[in-house]
Amino acid sequence: MTTLFISHPSALLHDMGPGHPERPDRVRVIERALEAEAFQMLARERAARGEFEQIIRCHPEAYVRSLEEAAPQHGLLHLDGDTCMNSGTWEAALHGVGAACQAVDEVMGGKAANAFVAMRPPGHHAEISTPMGFCFFNNAAIAARHAQAAHGATRVAIMDFDVHHGNGTQDIFWADGSVMYASTHQMPLFPGTGAANEIGEMNTIVNAPLRAGDAGPQFRHAMESAILPRLIAFRPDLVIISAGFDAHQRDPLAQINLLEEDFAWATARLMDVADASAGGRLVSLLEGGYDLTALAGSVSAHVSTLMGRSPGASSS
Repeated sequence: MTTLFISHPSALLHDMGPGHPERPDRVRVIERALEAEAFQMLARERAARGEFEQIIRCHPEAYVRSLEEAAPQHGLLHLDGDTCMNSGTWEAALHGVGAACQAVDEVMGGKAANAFVAMRPPGHHAEISTPMGFCFFNNAAIAARHAQAAHGATRVAIMDFDVHHGNGTQDIFWADGSVMYASTHQMPLFPGTGAANEIGEMNTIVNAPLRAGDAGPQFRHAMESAILPRLIAFRPDLVIISAGFDAHQRDPLAQINLLEEDFAWATARLMDVADASAGGRLVSLLEGGYDLTALAGSVSAHVSTLMGRSPGASSS
């Protein structure tokens, strides 16, 4: 089995206007980076279109219909100060859902060892009934529910190393003991959630906030002390990564100083978690990352690590 890469041209058609950091070039630089010779063995698939049934496992029907009806034919529709829709947003969001569920199908079905999905808009800020923070549908949450509904997964772990806390994912699983949500993130920073004492009703929320100026050593300590032992003890049937690369030192939207090797290290550690209880099954979904050079390098390090490990292998 190999690593699978999933994307779709619709990701390039969602555009929130000139100067917006969450821009189509994010996917373009990822696709370009993964054309390098080092990735010639990477399996590739075009994303399927997400299904209504998949979305409403996490978002109410009325919310989904309201977004569909609001989608403009021309121009931009602003939903909040940061988040807006153009004529390509609805299809991009649907294909983001489809890509996440397709990755789960391929990994849970044993056709791929793991998968990386490069779609936009991202998802982890989308709450149950609220779009925000560039996000419309919570792809990681939908992927977790799809693993449970379609593949019988009992426990799913979602690890979010985006520099912004995934308030939406936490909101969706706050009272659910079958999904563990763990996050490292800068705090204080948008969206203002993610304190260490936010643990959920079932003690399956794990927040390890970092401070502005923190770098690799603090990030790795947070992972090793607060998060990895909890993930291992949870014994998930599938590991999902909300893979935001905006904690890189070059990123303009925050002040954490990670480097490409930190993302590679975290990827390997999360593969260890997947190896321990999930037969190596891991799905990674793109979230943030707004410096194009840093994004391309970080994704390359992330995918190289996914490709370089086989199920059952350990790393130091």
